[in-house]
Amino acid sequence: MAALFALADLHLSLSGAKPMDIFGEAWVGHAAKMAERWDRRVGADDDVLLPGDLSWARDLEEAAADLGWIAERPGRKLLLRGNHDSWWSSASKVRRALHDSCTILQNDAHLVAGRVVVGARGWTAPDDPTAEPGDARIHERELGRLRSSIQFADRAFGREPPRVAMVHYPPWIEGRAPTRVVEILREGGVGTCVYGHLHGQDHRLGVQGERDGIRFVLAAADAIGFAPLELDV
Repeated sequence: MAALFALADLHLSLSGAKPMDIFGEAWVGHAAKMAERWDRRVGADDDVLLPGDLSWARDLEEAAADLGWIAERPGRKLLLRGNHDSWWSSASKVRRALHDSCTILQNDAHLVAGRVVVGARGWTAPDDPTAEPGDARIHERELGRLRSSIQFADRAFGREPPRVAMVHYPPWIEGRAPTRVVEILREGGVGTCVYGHLHGQDHRLGVQGERDGIRFVLAAADAIGFAPLELDV
């Protein structure tokens, strides 16, 4: 069976418009570092989950080089939108812009390496201390998208294959109650949830490991050494 990997928060900017080295030494030359480690670990028949914040580009034209970088990497890639993916317009336009090795996850589900992958971007929960006006509406919309993805999986694949969810925002913060995302994942039969969004000192905030029957995996690039992490599902 093909191996399944995950790598979130690529934060590519091959145009140079948003150099990531301003965020610390770890990000210096990170695109080249990721390419070398990806190419060494991932085979042509493997699958890679990319849970958001892929490119700093503002539109699809500007994102072309970054999407080309993803296309050049070995394996099949399943892309999810993150909060910084401003280039991600309509699903149809994004699909047309992508290489054949790339697929998007948006209000649907996919059979990947023998697992059914569901998911949605997520958002800041309204009871989070950092929540701002308007976050509740977006959060509710993302919960609906996650439910739609799981319902799609039920219709297309049934409940027998193991299920992996990829979301961008962390579904559970240490020391706080789980967000409603966790309840939906549990009801949807998800065994593993991969997420990103957290960087630097914030890595410690995300729940990781087995919790309430779900295994949570933080796959932000700077949390896993800028190399795709193989998922043991």
